[in-house]
Amino acid sequence: MNVVHLNNVSKIYGKADYQTAALKNVSLSVAKGEFVSIMGASGSGKSTLLHIIGCMEKPTEGQCLILEQDTAGLSDNKLSKIRNQVISFIFQHFALMHNYSVYDNVILPLFKRDMKSKIMKEKASYYLERLGISDLMNKNVTKLSGGQKQRVAIARALVAETEIILADEPTGALDQKNSHELMDLLSTINSEGKTIIMVTHDENIAKYTNRTILLSDGAILDHSM
Repeated sequence: MNVVHLNNVSKIYGKADYQTAALKNVSLSVAKGEFVSIMGASGSGKSTLLHIIGCMEKPTEGQCLILEQDTAGLSDNKLSKIRNQVISFIFQHFALMHNYSVYDNVILPLFKRDMKSKIMKEKASYYLERLGISDLMNKNVTKLSGGQKQRVAIARALVAETEIILADEPTGALDQKNSHELMDLLSTINSEGKTIIMVTHDENIAKYTNRTILLSDGAILDHSM
């Protein structure tokens, strides 16, 4: 089963003489349980592609299907529901709420689900324990190291228990040691059935994935690497 399918997707920014094509007729499919990396030079369209898959932007042309549902005609509320219940995000600079605790950051995706606080705490505790940072639950995130912050960001993605995880340069703010620890962790998560789509500029990081999609000037050069 394909959890993501793009059919001739283009994304154009600007109007009239000032248009820029960020994506050009991109077609690709990602099967359930795949671990896919997206690579390309700066400005090649990597982040735009991830944002369209993540329902953060809509394509100018073409179709984007998530779990076989065409997202083009969906309302903002339905797109928000997909972002909350189907797709989780891991960002390069963590995107944590400053001056809040680790726990408060991790449970953020659960607030829209009308979930009891006891259940939220149980879920957060489970994933923080799994990531080896349960002792940091009540610590302010501003006091954490880069590696610890990234683990908090991963715990936040996992606690939502979504089908798909999107990671935008997840190792970009980490040193080499923490980068490889993170990729080992994502590989383990993938082996348990999660579909992961990751943007990276690092060939060594891309080697952890099953398949690499290479973009250039908004078009796919290769998606079988």
